[in-house]
Amino acid sequence: MNYLAHLHLAHLAKSSLLGNMMADYVRGNPAGNYSPEIVAGIRMHRAVDRITDTHPLVKQARALFREEYRRVAPITLDLVWDHFLSRYWHRIETHISLPEFLHSARLIIEPHLCHTPEKFQELNEYLWSQQWLTRYGEKEYIGKSLNGMARRRPKLSALSGSFDDFLLNYVELEDIFFQFYPLMIDNAKQQFFAQEFTLRASE
Repeated sequence: MNYLAHLHLAHLAKSSLLGNMMADYVRGNPAGNYSPEIVAGIRMHRAVDRITDTHPLVKQARALFREEYRRVAPITLDLVWDHFLSRYWHRIETHISLPEFLHSARLIIEPHLCHTPEKFQELNEYLWSQQWLTRYGEKEYIGKSLNGMARRRPKLSALSGSFDDFLLNYVELEDIFFQFYPLMIDNAKQQFFAQEFTLRASE
């Protein structure tokens, strides 16, 4: 869900944008099915997710959601982090504008879509043309995205209500983002995620 954050962290880590972007659509061990660079990107994405899911600041963010929405809070938070990254991109990334970054990422990813999972190809039909990652900076678009997921997947109907908790706790979530995301940026620049998945692979 948090496609923008994964793309940005991959860019900082000099990792495969395609691998990081498509990781949620790849099951099991990707080795042998994709190039080593893409495999490394998929594994970086998974390392980012593991660290995010277990980080105390993210647990603090989940606790802001009411009990009836806490089960879907991780999904909502994926969009929340992209919301703040999109909205405050100019403060976080001073070397390239968000439109320029997304244009560059699209040029890198699209030529290789024919070799990616079908569902990922379907995502790309809408992601770029409808400017999802730019529009994530709008509160209203986060609500539209959550409502859309809730309609498509009845088991996740609570996503619609979780938008209210996002709005109610907006200031607190924004503060957590500005504590948490700089840590992820530092990890990416130091290649920490690559080290993390290498260590886990050797266990």
